[in-house]
Amino acid sequence: MKTQRIYIDTSVIGGCFDVEFAEWSNGLIADFRNGIFQPLLSEVISAEIGDAPENVQSVYAELMTFNAEVLTVEENALELADEYQKRGILSPNFYDDGLHIALATVAQADLLVSWNFKHIVHFDKIRLFNAVNIEFGYKPLQIFSPREVTTYGREED
Repeated sequence: MKTQRIYIDTSVIGGCFDVEFAEWSNGLIADFRNGIFQPLLSEVISAEIGDAPENVQSVYAELMTFNAEVLTVEENALELADEYQKRGILSPNFYDDGLHIALATVAQADLLVSWNFKHIVHFDKIRLFNAVNIEFGYKPLQIFSPREVTTYGREED
């Protein structure tokens, strides 16, 4: 069976050190460590991590050792992110959130995982992002929180 390629945004990495999210973020990182999933990262995450605390940067560095695929920002992703803006899905202040969605879409990620419930993991936003994605010839992007994706804490069926 093909290993699922999962794009994570910066919130998942930072979530490793947040009381509310640590259990699930660390579970997902363990899934990457154990080869259950393949991490997809990007230049956008790399830039955002540059200003993060050292412990967050350390998790990012570890992710890079797990056969991570690093996506570069190219014209087709910018075109999608710009279209999300034109349609008012996100305000200009949150352009990078749309760029995460666009990068994962163009790379045909199996999933995008985020803790950003306001701009990314939100039913109405997901429908709007995917309407644009389909219109531009891409498949819909599956978007979830780490809690829904990690194998951590699952009991045997």
